[in-house]
Amino acid sequence: MADARGLLRNLPNVDELIRAATDGDGALPRSLLARVAREAVDRLRAEVLAGERDALPDPAAVAAAVRDAAEAAQRPNQCRVINATGVVLHTNLGRAVLPDTVLAEVADRLRGYSLLEVDRETGKRSKRDYLVTELLKELTGAEDAAVVNNNAAATHIVLNTLGRGREAICSHAHLVGIGGSYRLSDCMREAGVTLHTVGATNHCIAADYEGGIRDGTGLIVMVHTSNYQVVGFTKYATLAELVAIGRKHGIPVVYDLGSGALVDVSAHGYDGHSVRELVAEGPAAVFFSGDKLLGGPQAGLIVGDADVIAAIRKNPFYRMMRPDKVTLALLESTLRLYRDPDRLFETVPVLRMISADADRLRVRAERFADRLRSLPGATVDVFDDFSEIGGGSLSTRRMPTVCVGVRSDDASAERIAERLRLGEPCVFGRIVEDRLVFDLRTVLAGEEDELAAAIARAATA
Repeated sequence: MADARGLLRNLPNVDELIRAATDGDGALPRSLLARVAREAVDRLRAEVLAGERDALPDPAAVAAAVRDAAEAAQRPNQCRVINATGVVLHTNLGRAVLPDTVLAEVADRLRGYSLLEVDRETGKRSKRDYLVTELLKELTGAEDAAVVNNNAAATHIVLNTLGRGREAICSHAHLVGIGGSYRLSDCMREAGVTLHTVGATNHCIAADYEGGIRDGTGLIVMVHTSNYQVVGFTKYATLAELVAIGRKHGIPVVYDLGSGALVDVSAHGYDGHSVRELVAEGPAAVFFSGDKLLGGPQAGLIVGDADVIAAIRKNPFYRMMRPDKVTLALLESTLRLYRDPDRLFETVPVLRMISADADRLRVRAERFADRLRSLPGATVDVFDDFSEIGGGSLSTRRMPTVCVGVRSDDASAERIAERLRLGEPCVFGRIVEDRLVFDLRTVLAGEEDELAAAIARAATA
């Protein structure tokens, strides 16, 4: 115990550690350095009392460790990622990549104050989503539009506005569930709507919907099952058939499109119609995500009949769900790109990625592999594989691609992947049979130099 007392008396002084870790540059906040220094001293004290130490580390080493820990704590948690997984809409990596032009415009537009809820002509207060509603009406042909913070919110507020206290008819096949705790049946319950399912999972025709109508029916809900597919013997009612039934009985029909496309992407595996085509069928409302096939920020976009949108705006939930100025600015700039459909597959990264063909990717992969073949102890190959759109958008769509595989004699694929995640920039690839796999479909122009350097550092560390 006498030796422990001596060690305890000689523990580093917190103020001295702060001064040594600061090194006079003032780059790190003193409060942060103080917290980290106290934690370092507390750890040393606990180790001494537990009998785990018979000597103290050099104070300079402790100060260096304090500075390293403070620098790590000061780094942003959300950082730029090079996505080499081949999953275009990677939910864990931020889904849609925003266009560079959009980011540049928004950075300039939001410098200082910005016009959010004021009509420039009258000087009177306005609705904030009016910043984008005219664009949405123009691009979809809808009478009016509203914007909330994601499509789950859009689903909830549409159900609550049109069906609260009543029944909603929905096919068994359309009771979608997504990541986390979201299921459509739960959303209906929380929105105050009673679910009335009709038909069978693989067979639900118009007569099933009409046969389910009763006195308490408030709306008919159709859902595009973008994150799963039922295959085999299937037959489902069309939106046009449901709209006809709804008009006959005076019941609104709404369509939860999920991952909505504003342009035709059927050539790339999307089996749903564009939003404009669906609006033309006449449902009361169509709602979809902004950060999936549209290629913008996270948002829930609701387009449809003017009276339905007006009712949604009056719903108390609407204020709780509205997006902020950053989201609206990003959405407005993204939507403006859709006024030039001939260039969309160049200007919107999501559309550019899903339309990239395997032949072009092969050229990139071969060129990239050549850059890695000089790495010591590494085996590099190029092979055919498949990319995914992801993001719950096209669950069964796999796009032919060409990947680069890297094996190292010096480290496992898991260890190299960890180094890549923790490096600057942060890099994500895939691991297949102890081989790191990089799909350049989702690697942006200008990122290949950084990716090659990151792989070299991680494989030879």
